[in-house]
Amino acid sequence: MTRLLLRSTAFVGRAKKVLKKHPQASQDVQSALELLAADCFHPRLKTHKLKGELEGSWACSAGYDLRIVFKFVEYEGTEGILLLTLGTHEEVY
Repeated sequence: MTRLLLRSTAFVGRAKKVLKKHPQASQDVQSALELLAADCFHPRLKTHKLKGELEGSWACSAGYDLRIVFKFVEYEGTEGILLLTLGTHEEVY
């Protein structure tokens, strides 16, 4: 089941910043987003629930040290994924 990806303004800003600093990661991030929309629990993504301050959110891998933090949401009657932020393991957790 394909889910709609909804990009928050925070995600867009972080993505621009991260990809400007690491342009080689662009393809990894794009592939992760496509896979996330198609199968958010694909083993390659290593999708997992978050705890603590980020409880209620999920994270997945977008390359060696990049993570995408997101939430499952309902949008216009369909399941969607709200993309919250993108960054290294240290930056997002």
